[in-house]
Amino acid sequence: MTMLCAPPLPVLIVDDQADVLVSLRLLFRSADIPSVEVTSPAAALDAVSRVEFSCAVLDLNYTADTTSGREGMELIARLREEVPDLPLVAMTAWGSVDLAVHAMRLGAADFIEKPWINERVVHTVRSQIALRTIREENRRLRAENALGREMTDVWRAWESTAMREVMKLASRIAPGDSNVLVLGENGTGKSLLAREIHTMSSRAEGPVIRVDMGSLPESRFVDEMFGDDDPRPRPGRFELACGGSLIMEEIGNIPMSQQVKLLRVLEEGELEHSGSARTHRVNVRVISVTNADLGEAVRADRFRRDLLYRLNAMQIRLPPLRERFEDIVPLARHFLLRECRRRQRDCMFMAPSAERLLRTYDWPGNVRELEHAVERAVLLADRDEIDVEGLNLSKQTGSPLLLDRLTLPEAEDMLIRQAMDRNDHNLQRAADALGISRQSLYRRLDKRRLRSSFEPVD
Repeated sequence: MTMLCAPPLPVLIVDDQADVLVSLRLLFRSADIPSVEVTSPAAALDAVSRVEFSCAVLDLNYTADTTSGREGMELIARLREEVPDLPLVAMTAWGSVDLAVHAMRLGAADFIEKPWINERVVHTVRSQIALRTIREENRRLRAENALGREMTDVWRAWESTAMREVMKLASRIAPGDSNVLVLGENGTGKSLLAREIHTMSSRAEGPVIRVDMGSLPESRFVDEMFGDDDPRPRPGRFELACGGSLIMEEIGNIPMSQQVKLLRVLEEGELEHSGSARTHRVNVRVISVTNADLGEAVRADRFRRDLLYRLNAMQIRLPPLRERFEDIVPLARHFLLRECRRRQRDCMFMAPSAERLLRTYDWPGNVRELEHAVERAVLLADRDEIDVEGLNLSKQTGSPLLLDRLTLPEAEDMLIRQAMDRNDHNLQRAADALGISRQSLYRRLDKRRLRSSFEPVD
């Protein structure tokens, strides 16, 4: 993650004694923690207005008053107003329980007495930096989720029986804490469904962390997933997801050498940071995503059977778009509206010929390909109507062998829609093409709730 690779932010040290500033600077330097030192509350407020800090260690007593801690308390209150997310560690030689409680109430995260113990100071500051990192990551993910709600609204843009069954199962699974395995071809929306399961769960207010197991180097697996204490505490993905959900994409790509480590965390809910023997408890729901055949991977000794059992407590298969043709046009309309809003364009619409092409195309790239096709069409369009040429799809058409993958009602829906499309929504011509009477077709349209989709032309 970016936060693990970015240069560390400095710690702000505020004290009016030069020897204290020098001692703390050298201590933090030896612990590979950069620092900035100032000698007064005014200088501290000026520093935070210009520089971003990871933590502040501040004295409570200065030259105007060396015993009451009043100046330090005022500084804590001001810093809490100016930089609410900055962890504050209070430090004073005149420590007392009452003073510590007061500092905590005003917003200090911890309290250290002088003379200090070096290890205690370093541990306290590192812990506050790690907690700040977790809070920032969770805040970023909440913001990403808020922005992503428009994207996950795609789950309202479906009409097929297949997706109705998928969402019914997802709504039953979501409230529990069982791990979930989401299967499906590339581009079907597996990661979006994983997020939707999190959103419908009791953990919805907690973080949701995504990690692409396919792009995670084996040498970084432990550090990235479980955390690292060398040279400073860095939370792993499990800790970042604590209280929420961890979405592991491309789960089939985990090396065998790392699978047993993951299995232990799933079985025991415990992990150790790299470079540390200290055990951390984690409370995480794992939602795994893959297009791989994990059963075949188990038989080929590429995936542990016991790990699959842990990941596969609940399973959902997301059908490809060619198996739910009823969703194609509603999805395309959804993507079209979203793109117009995103690009601040006047409302656009699909020509009937374009919608017919969408229904007959095979969509090997599934929902992702459809989304990109609409996005490209909006970007290149020079008028409000998107026609066949604007979609710029290949000449490939849907396979007639789709029928053997459909239920009888789904096949009837598809044949009726295709007949209506081919005959420009003319009821009589569509009925003739289907070999049934006009009245019979009309009844089927009502029965299948398709009548609202067409405006018959007579």
